[in-house]
Amino acid sequence: MTYCVGVKLESGLILASDSRTHAGVDNYAKFCKMTVFERAGDRVLVLLSSGGLAATQAAIGLLRKRAGPDETTGLWAASSMFDVANLVADAMRDIERRDGPHMESSGLKFNASFILGGQIRGEAPRLFRIYAEGNFIEAGAETCFLQTGEAKYGKPILDLAITPTATMDDATKCVLVSFDSTMLSNLSVGMPIDLLCYENDRLTVTMKRRFEYGDEYFEVLKKQWVSGTRKVFRELPPLAW
Repeated sequence: MTYCVGVKLESGLILASDSRTHAGVDNYAKFCKMTVFERAGDRVLVLLSSGGLAATQAAIGLLRKRAGPDETTGLWAASSMFDVANLVADAMRDIERRDGPHMESSGLKFNASFILGGQIRGEAPRLFRIYAEGNFIEAGAETCFLQTGEAKYGKPILDLAITPTATMDDATKCVLVSFDSTMLSNLSVGMPIDLLCYENDRLTVTMKRRFEYGDEYFEVLKKQWVSGTRKVFRELPPLAW
């Protein structure tokens, strides 16, 4: 399993994903689930992948192939993020048509989904959640963050602190705390964590970081969150019987 989060703020986008994949309780591995397509000054496209690793890698590979070596087709030719979302959906459906029947014969089901965020010159940044069937939804003012994978453990924290007007710094800390809570409750999510923050109209990637096990900043953040939460509980009024 995995955990991926995309946040749309008034100031930009935050995208983060874990790196754990597994095929059973004794077969864990690490794979980066963040893919960046960047042409500085023109577009930044970020995909976070969830589901079967073979399925998501096949879809991303097909997107790379269709983009072409000269960067004039596919993702590079799309004129809007909506068009990019449709290209991702098309790639997923093509892989499902190719591999789905063979998987079903072995009792398996095609499973791949994505969070897509980014900006193409001429329009504002946009954020999408693309489902395994190829349909998708877009984040807006009332739903400014999207998740895929093991979403339930980190969602309450995002609900508390993520709003469109939140600062990039505060929202980033909230996203990282949601990862810590998810990893605490579910062993199928694990580090490293890949984080990308994108400021409106930059049209290039300037803030991208990987948090490995034992990362100094992440450890401090985790300890202060735990101690602060315990302090708040101690200060809550006692129950009167």
